[in-house]
Amino acid sequence: MCGLCGEVRFDGKAADVAAVQRMSQTLAPRGPDGEGVWSQGRVAFGHRRLSIIDLSACGAQPMQDPELGLTAVFNGCIYNYPQLREELTGYGYRFVSTSDTEVIVKGYHRWGADVVDHLVGMFAVVVHERDTGRVVLMRDRLGIKPLYLAETPGRLRFASSLPALLAAGDVDTTIDPVALHHYLTWHAVVPAPHTVLAGVRKLPPATVRVVEPDGTSREHRYWSPEHVRREQFAGFSERDWEDAVLESLRTAVRRRTVADVPVGVLLSGGLDSSLITALLAEQGQQDLATYSIGFESVGGREGDEFAYSDVIAERFGTNHHRIRVTGDELVGALSHAVGAMAEPMVSHDVVAFDLLSQQVSQTIKVVQSGQGADEVFGGYHWYPPLTGLSPAEGVDAYARAFFDRDHAQVAQVLNPQWTTAGDVSREFVERHFTRAGADTAVDAALRLDTEVMLVDDPVKRVDNTTMAWGLEARVPFLDHELVELAAAIPPELQLANGGKGILKQVGYRVIPREVIDRPKGYFPVPAITHLEGKVLGLVRDALSSQAARDRALFRPEYVQGLLGDPNGELTPLRGNKLWQLGLLEMWLQQHGIG
Repeated sequence: MCGLCGEVRFDGKAADVAAVQRMSQTLAPRGPDGEGVWSQGRVAFGHRRLSIIDLSACGAQPMQDPELGLTAVFNGCIYNYPQLREELTGYGYRFVSTSDTEVIVKGYHRWGADVVDHLVGMFAVVVHERDTGRVVLMRDRLGIKPLYLAETPGRLRFASSLPALLAAGDVDTTIDPVALHHYLTWHAVVPAPHTVLAGVRKLPPATVRVVEPDGTSREHRYWSPEHVRREQFAGFSERDWEDAVLESLRTAVRRRTVADVPVGVLLSGGLDSSLITALLAEQGQQDLATYSIGFESVGGREGDEFAYSDVIAERFGTNHHRIRVTGDELVGALSHAVGAMAEPMVSHDVVAFDLLSQQVSQTIKVVQSGQGADEVFGGYHWYPPLTGLSPAEGVDAYARAFFDRDHAQVAQVLNPQWTTAGDVSREFVERHFTRAGADTAVDAALRLDTEVMLVDDPVKRVDNTTMAWGLEARVPFLDHELVELAAAIPPELQLANGGKGILKQVGYRVIPREVIDRPKGYFPVPAITHLEGKVLGLVRDALSSQAARDRALFRPEYVQGLLGDPNGELTPLRGNKLWQLGLLEMWLQQHGIG
């Protein structure tokens, strides 16, 4: 896994290699093991390498193949690359490395942009065709790997993070009102292609974009699972579903052990990470390293779940690491966590993952993590209220349960120049819910959360924080074949037993019951969910600064009301509304956005 960047010109000028180098330098934490820059006239690529597969120089990037006329940069990991390499060798291709990057290059030559259909893994890839001048950008099915774009007349820039594009310069940093509405409504989720900045967009998941030498481009989505009941599963019993999910999850976990370095687990002690640990142990992984984090209690809220992670570590004999964080350490880490965010994210898990990643990266380079199980297997509290509703009928119920504010409340937060004429967030959800391919409102919500919310909250959170410390995180619950299988499960089975019904039944087979039959947990960071002391001071300073006054996003009376009662207004998801505003200002200021 790595960081990539580049520039493509359409105005007859040579690519700005210095700008690409500035982007590459910003991406350095994502790839501390090597760097490379390649340019050819109007195209330049940059790359920072985290060596996981083929640790030799043969796996360096940008990777050029003069014989095939292709140059590529790649961020991610292709888990089926050995099988693809064997297949391509049968077609006559010769390999000079053992890297998955070279498999992508040869595969692109064989299948063109349809190579994405052959790849099992997480990836953002950009390929330049020497003979046609065409540049092709590709992102994995679940959007696990990011790809940000900045377009101006005559030029396209791309990078693995938004701050890298800012480092290149000449970016329109005007706040995007549509993205701002999403941020304040949808728990800081800003769906692709938008970002909070008008001049930066992101390639949507499961998307291929082909850019011609004259600057014209076309995009197509190459994958979207159908959340419908399928003929092939007609007659499946609950036990049949359990068997199918367990076998698919075993495959997903095994695939993500492909590496030339050890692979550990981020073990929260919940069902999802415990299942991963159990299946790795079942597959014979020796001396498996597991990592848990805990914080000081604040405001009566517990800050760790070590009791549960200890049960799993002991049961499966892992080499377990407990990481404790004091309040002062948390405050000190806030600045780095905000700086690591490619986009502003309000979930308190961001700081937890940042601190955890810092510690874990000192002893290992690759971990598996449990993100995605709640979205894929129906674990959230807003799914049951949708039971029995059609997709169209479910829009209001979903908005009531998930949205932080309705349209009228957003208008009460923002100064008039930043408001949108329509309720763009609800309209987005309605379009998604009523799109073909979802049988019920529950199906529509699971699809929306898997394709959008998951991508721009939990998955982005894990990518940003792990890569900020040169750590690769793999997410087996987002194996696309497992996601396709889960999409076909009847909603009543998904929502059984308080949610994640099928997954819990799978869990009963392989992990202790007390880890499953427990209150739903998160990475608890009490100092952010309950604002006081130094963290509250940082939020107050950000919202009271001259930069915030000049930007004038928020109505002063609304901000003052929140500051007068910092923990008085919470969202339906129990998020702190003051933190949401303060985090956005902290992020904008830290990244030098005026």
